[in-house]
Amino acid sequence: MIPADFDARALFDLTDRIALVVGGASGIGQAAAIGFAQFGATVVVADVDLAGATATVDRIRNQGGAAEALAVDLRSTASVEGVAADILGRHGRIDVLLATPAINIRKRLIAYTDEEFDRLIELNVKGTFRTARAVGRQMAAQKSGSIILMSSIRAYNVEAGQTAYASTKAAIDQMAKGLAADLAEYGVRVNALAPSIVKTPLNKPIRDNAEWNEAFASRTALGRWAETTEMAGPAIFLASQASSYVTATTLMVDAGWSAVDGRFKPPV
Repeated sequence: MIPADFDARALFDLTDRIALVVGGASGIGQAAAIGFAQFGATVVVADVDLAGATATVDRIRNQGGAAEALAVDLRSTASVEGVAADILGRHGRIDVLLATPAINIRKRLIAYTDEEFDRLIELNVKGTFRTARAVGRQMAAQKSGSIILMSSIRAYNVEAGQTAYASTKAAIDQMAKGLAADLAEYGVRVNALAPSIVKTPLNKPIRDNAEWNEAFASRTALGRWAETTEMAGPAIFLASQASSYVTATTLMVDAGWSAVDGRFKPPV
């Protein structure tokens, strides 16, 4: 029986939620932070680039939203746990976590140095782990919350020069599933977003190469790159009650890359 007062529009409302966006100074994190605020959340924008995080906060406030900026270095457990403690000290809870930071070093695995591989593991995997652990503890204690980690299509298919990066994204994909199992009894949901090609600072060298740019665009069913703002909707969905029965899931936001071979249109 559907309740008489059921209003699907309210499912996306984030009013009174405290949302922590790690990596909100630019790219997908910035777009999601702005989107969360527009749906009513108080957004804490945390980034190693404090000036960039502050710029995102200023933009949110100029639109009438509530936001604040914090510096965080995901390579440091003390820094991550300090941010979580700071938010709890002022707000008493964390309702949403979106963790986006990652780096990529494009080179074949046999050319990788130990130091380069360690850099990817330290930020992409361990940084995500540190953040999810610190926030997950609080969400378990308050018995509610939504955690969104950042996977990629590279967790599922890979190209030359992407072995190390793809490995970290596959690890994050499994981390989301395992953490969802860990926290389900506390009413906490954990999911991952897996984009394909999104116009972010990380992939600017690809987009600056006309041939490479077109090759990637044509690989999608839609034939184009995504704008960062196109990731805000999926993030809002996973953050809100609209996804209340969604956990341990990786949401593919890839314009069909993982399902459709868009490189050639058969004459049929």
